[in-house]
Amino acid sequence: MPHKPFEEKVYLSSPTMHGDELKYITEAYETNWMSTLGANIDGAENGICEYVGCKYAVGLSAGTAALHMAVKLAGEKVYGPTRTGHGALCGHRVFCTDMTFDATVNPVVYECGEPVFIDTERDTWNMSPEALELAFEKYPDVKIVVYAHLYGVPARVDEIAEVCRRHGAIIVEDAAESLGATYKGRQTGNFGLYNAISFNGNKIITGSSGGMFLTEDKEAADKVRKWSTQSRDPAPWYQHTELGYNYRMSNVIAGVVRGQIPYIDEHKAQKKAIYMRYREGLKDLPVKMNPYDEADSEPNYWLSCMIIDPEAMCAQTRTDHEASYVSEPGRSCPTQILEAISALNAEGRPIWKPMHMQPIYRDNAFVSVSGDVGADIFERGLCLPSDNKMTPDIQDVIIDTIHECFR
Repeated sequence: MPHKPFEEKVYLSSPTMHGDELKYITEAYETNWMSTLGANIDGAENGICEYVGCKYAVGLSAGTAALHMAVKLAGEKVYGPTRTGHGALCGHRVFCTDMTFDATVNPVVYECGEPVFIDTERDTWNMSPEALELAFEKYPDVKIVVYAHLYGVPARVDEIAEVCRRHGAIIVEDAAESLGATYKGRQTGNFGLYNAISFNGNKIITGSSGGMFLTEDKEAADKVRKWSTQSRDPAPWYQHTELGYNYRMSNVIAGVVRGQIPYIDEHKAQKKAIYMRYREGLKDLPVKMNPYDEADSEPNYWLSCMIIDPEAMCAQTRTDHEASYVSEPGRSCPTQILEAISALNAEGRPIWKPMHMQPIYRDNAFVSVSGDVGADIFERGLCLPSDNKMTPDIQDVIIDTIHECFR
């Protein structure tokens, strides 16, 4: 029998505030440091460096801005600097994670590069090292790889790094979804030459917006500080010798981030408990949770996701903008389950639609070794409500509703 809708909406992943944020915001207000300088920016950058274990962090307006700066640096390191808006990547291919949010990929195009999409592997739902190796065989001149850690689950970092090392390519790491996740005891955000994290409102911690560029390279960090402040030269007037951007984080947003940093591990533990309750509650259904390497990785469990076994899928049809299904006893599909979750006044979401399936990128090259893995996960997978303020009783109702979809 259907459950009544929840009185208050259960979100996929909403901000969790603690009060310390307000103290730092008030400090910015009372000291009149409301711009892109101030103690909160310094405190947030230092706090992230200490937590992640990197040498340099630059607070920026968004995780996408951080990725843009990382990709721009990578392009200039490999192909040389440019003062114009054309981008150092013009005419060059870049290997990119395929199943991800498009913010991972768009900065390559900002810099006039051509993304080549590398298929997903089933063990972590991240970039396949085997497909990456095949991509280098097809396109041996590529020198930059951009990969993400999907839903807070670390990729097969060592294997990807080894492939890149043998082919002389540098790595840009998109850790926007994975702050707090570790691979072999080391925090994500440390594995690329240039790295990015996000403080978007749905992430493990938030600034309401914002992101950071992370690196071990002081010269790179200084370059990003300059570029992100409109590339103003050190002159007594406004002088510019290269293209700049208005990307710096405000001291107010940094105050929110600064207040959130001490709670990363607490949020991660809450997210892990949600993942484990789903795994236990759904274990008798023909579904599996989003996987991770339990020997080498500790995710941050940002989003709990599930995938339906192929033989348990009912008929489902998707166009670019709509989805439908045909109900079948004993079977279900993401569209049916998402509709049932929505009827509870809760928020689920489809898996990221792979980039090579997106209308904007359908003409780009796509490299796979064993069929289209990303498309299959997209077809059969979905993101479950993963808000860390969700109570076990509410989660039990969601779990029961998923069971009803298979009856």
